Amino acid sequence: MNTIDVELTVNGERRSATVDPRKTLADVLRDDLELTGTHVGCEHGVCGACTVLIDGQAARSCLTFAVQVRGSQITTIEGLANDGELNPLQQAMVDSHGFQCGFCTPGFLMQITALLADNPTPSEPEVREALSGNVCRCTGYQSIVVGVLRAAGGSSIATSAH
Repeated sequence: MNTIDVELTVNGERRSATVDPRKTLADVLRDDLELTGTHVGCEHGVCGACTVLIDGQAARSCLTFAVQVRGSQITTIEGLANDGELNPLQQAMVDSHGFQCGFCTPGFLMQITALLADNPTPSEPEVREALSGNVCRCTGYQSIVVGVLRAAGGSSIATSAH
């Protein structure tokens, strides 16, 4: 099978890989570029664990072929912290105890990053809608929603379970 050279900008750094045309972006990130923060869960685009930003938009990297995003700007969970310091979203999630086991965390954080870029002050229903495509098996989602609202500076942080 023919291989294709793929050049991407990942977390602000030019990166390249030579890949099989059917190789997913998730696999290129994890296997070729050694960025293992992007997790692969269902491999069907249902769970959201593999969510990354492609040119600023949240996307499932398990459903995206690497060749489809040649020349794109990719942001992974590794790109959120600044010089080892958590960004405000990450800190808000820590402060709200938003996650437990951590497997789903990268996908949620990338989805939330896209949400807050488009809507810096979302309402609780908007947060819940944005996160409806991400699955967490450990939490009841309430602490995640609280963390998003805290990061957004929301004055009415959710306190009741839905």
